[in-house]
Amino acid sequence: MCNTFKEWHTSAFLRLRLLVGLLFLLSVGANSSPTWDELDARTNPRWYDEAKFGIFIHWGLFSVPGYLSPWYQSYWQGHWEGPYGSWKQYDSFVNETERSNFAYQDYAHRFLAELYRPDYWADAFAKSGAQYVVLTSKHHEGYCMWNSTNIATTWNWNVMDTGPRRDLLGDLSKEVKKAVSPYTNRTLKFGIYHSLLEWFNPLYHHDMKNNWTTQTMVDLKVLPELYDLVKRYQPDLLWSDGAWEADSTYWKATEFLSWYGYNSSVAETAVWNDRWGTDATCAHGSYLTCNDRYQPDSFQERKWEDATTMDTSSWGYNRNATAQDFMSVKELIDQLIRVVAYGGNLLLNVAPAGDGTIHPLYIDRLMGIGEWLGVNGRSVYGTRPWSVCQTESDSNVFYTRSNESLFAHITQWPAESVLVLKCPHPSSRTKFRMLGLTEASLEWKRQMHTETSGFDVIRRFPDIAIALPKLTPDILPCHHAWVLEISEVENL
Repeated sequence: MCNTFKEWHTSAFLRLRLLVGLLFLLSVGANSSPTWDELDARTNPRWYDEAKFGIFIHWGLFSVPGYLSPWYQSYWQGHWEGPYGSWKQYDSFVNETERSNFAYQDYAHRFLAELYRPDYWADAFAKSGAQYVVLTSKHHEGYCMWNSTNIATTWNWNVMDTGPRRDLLGDLSKEVKKAVSPYTNRTLKFGIYHSLLEWFNPLYHHDMKNNWTTQTMVDLKVLPELYDLVKRYQPDLLWSDGAWEADSTYWKATEFLSWYGYNSSVAETAVWNDRWGTDATCAHGSYLTCNDRYQPDSFQERKWEDATTMDTSSWGYNRNATAQDFMSVKELIDQLIRVVAYGGNLLLNVAPAGDGTIHPLYIDRLMGIGEWLGVNGRSVYGTRPWSVCQTESDSNVFYTRSNESLFAHITQWPAESVLVLKCPHPSSRTKFRMLGLTEASLEWKRQMHTETSGFDVIRRFPDIAIALPKLTPDILPCHHAWVLEISEVENL
């Protein structure tokens, strides 16, 4: 009897939502579905490649318990075992901290964001040197962080109906779009993260049961959300996730992206990542993310992004994190340098607590990066990889270039303050200058370098030996890494 009623109720629910979805699709209008190759042929807006550095924000219901991982719900309710622990750990945590019969949905009533100051967030992100900010609009738990009340399938599972009763995403969008970078004098760009799947949504499980031959979840939930987000907030970037079980045809990805990239109000500045289906990840998109903390060890022809965390223990706020879990400013700057030298962008994650505060360790790291970029931003923003050579491992140097200059990033101060470089070919007019210092160009000389094989000399060619300045505290331009600007190089 109960099972019969449940089946009838589910069927009636699906029929009602299908009608709502059909009306929505009719209101949007028919969209053509180009191929991925056609979408990939679209020229990226310049802003994204020139930006180099952005901020990722993982914020949602998972921030209220702040325990181990944003995948809290799936581990606890789904009885998962994996890299974020065992479901038994989550179950024990709930039993120790909550009343009996507690449900994950109960966290929504405690998600108040009472100390949330989006103006402070935007100011801190601008001072860090970031040029764009990406906020989670909906993680895999399905809770919507924006005013989605006109989408029937998000009823009572969004910030306006349950929780802070405030448009958290909309408020940050406004502040970010007003913020100006002190290092580039450009207004920051705003991007939106959106999870396609929802772990426990019956619409998703309905389609999964049908082996993805039905698209109920897509028509009634995913597409209405994506169109609503773009029309309401005009994001310059969409960061899709949760596409590891079905392909992009199921998600109608190319249909939506064709509209977003060619017909939406932000078509001229729009970029998107690659996580739109099993066939698209690490293959298609304005840029590639491939996997979390994607860090190739060489130059990549396709534009790519390293989405990574400062707190190595979690993507979300983790009450158990220690100071040792956070990467140092030095480590983060070195990573930014490597990523840019190899043709990527760094998207660095910040994880606020449920009350809207950001831990001081995050702010410390952001201000440290910003201080370094204040001196050396010229070697990062708007540059491109040097096709001749991206790194010299012997000297701990990474290269970028502009139209006029080559930049050598020194991540480890050399012995006796003499830097030896093999890649640049200097001319008689070549000059070396350290960014942040006003003194004249540095002294340098050629010295012969010999390559041998056994007892045979293969070739001889000149290295460059540069005498670095004696950096006393009163003239030290920056900490952590130093940049030489090299002009008039023959092989630029």
